[in-house]
Amino acid sequence: MSDPILHLTELDAYYGDFQALYKLNLRVNAGEVVAIIGANGAGKTTLMRSISGLLKNQSDAIRYREQSIGALRADQVAGLGIALVPEGRQLFPSLSVEENLIIGGKVGRRGAWDLNKVYELFPILAERRSQPSTSLSGGQQQMVAIGRALMANPDLILFDEISLGLAPLVIRQIYETLPGIVGEGMTAMIVEQDIQQALKMSSRVICLMEGRIALEGTTGDVTHDQITAAYFGVDA
Repeated sequence: MSDPILHLTELDAYYGDFQALYKLNLRVNAGEVVAIIGANGAGKTTLMRSISGLLKNQSDAIRYREQSIGALRADQVAGLGIALVPEGRQLFPSLSVEENLIIGGKVGRRGAWDLNKVYELFPILAERRSQPSTSLSGGQQQMVAIGRALMANPDLILFDEISLGLAPLVIRQIYETLPGIVGEGMTAMIVEQDIQQALKMSSRVICLMEGRIALEGTTGDVTHDQITAAYFGVDA
């Protein structure tokens, strides 16, 4: 088996005294699209925050390209090639659309993604590049958040609840852009409440339950009953 691009070993994660993740072991290979599903409170966002450096962990519990990154700051993790599209978008409200995008490029990594390519992916952002980012609709703000992450030219991109709070039509539009993002060899992890959307995009699915892995398998081999059982913690 080839070395994974991301390797979690016995990962625990805490918020103060509260433990949110329990000894997770997980491998993600280069070029994979992995769906992370689970009920509210399962630990999905904690997992994304841990990988991206927003939540510090044991150094060796998270390895990226065989480098220990669990104790690194978020900016250091981004510089290595991991970008997060955070839950709730978290744009800079005082900045324009284009200024938000440019901040993503400050990581300084070289690659194919620049302003022109982001605008090609999301033409509406080119039209509204000078507007305050928070004046956009929820779906357009999500496009800015995705574009900002792509401007960092990551090798691994983490999508945390990208459809949260969006209308079904907008969700479909957002997901229609993802093949163009991950289709060029980029590795992705997608946290999603909309299980069907996540399964359509992914090659592998992992279901978390109360901070532990309840189910892991190839998307095409995992049954609906298995997912339901793992999601709700019942016998299949």
